[in-house]
Amino acid sequence: MGINDTSKYIALILRHKPDAIGITLDEHGWANVDELIAGIAKTQDFNMDMLEQIVAEDEKQRYSFNEDKTLIRANQGHSIPVDVELKEVEPPVILYHGTGEKYVKSIDEQGLIPKSRLYVHLSADRETALKVGQRHGRPVVYQVRSGDMFKDGFVFCCSVNGVWLTKYVPNQYLGIIEP
Repeated sequence: MGINDTSKYIALILRHKPDAIGITLDEHGWANVDELIAGIAKTQDFNMDMLEQIVAEDEKQRYSFNEDKTLIRANQGHSIPVDVELKEVEPPVILYHGTGEKYVKSIDEQGLIPKSRLYVHLSADRETALKVGQRHGRPVVYQVRSGDMFKDGFVFCCSVNGVWLTKYVPNQYLGIIEP
């Protein structure tokens, strides 16, 4: 397995299925680093140097270590109930959400819902949203009137890697923009 595949495998473990390698996460999503390494090393060559490289080089900055690197967690994207200790903050006036054209009808009817995740993921810029949308086929970018949502009482958090999170975006706050 290449380093990119291993990074995706770590995301699967830390966001969705820690039991895949027989580990548990605490209530804040932290996993014991030694247990993570031992679990992955059962099926492939893996060590602390490789884990540190993945955390440092991951372009999406998906993972964080604690101060002494004994614990690791995914920064967001969980489908299992964890509290990654996000702080509520006022969002920019506008945020963006990238998706595939095949989801437009559903979004226009329901708004943005987290589906299997704990939060809806939003981007601070159109370019990032477009990249996300391209992973889902023909891309569509929604502009989210996050400032209006915030004034109306919706809660926003920003993860350590700059992804904006909220529980739900009603369709009245959405508009499709040209990618």
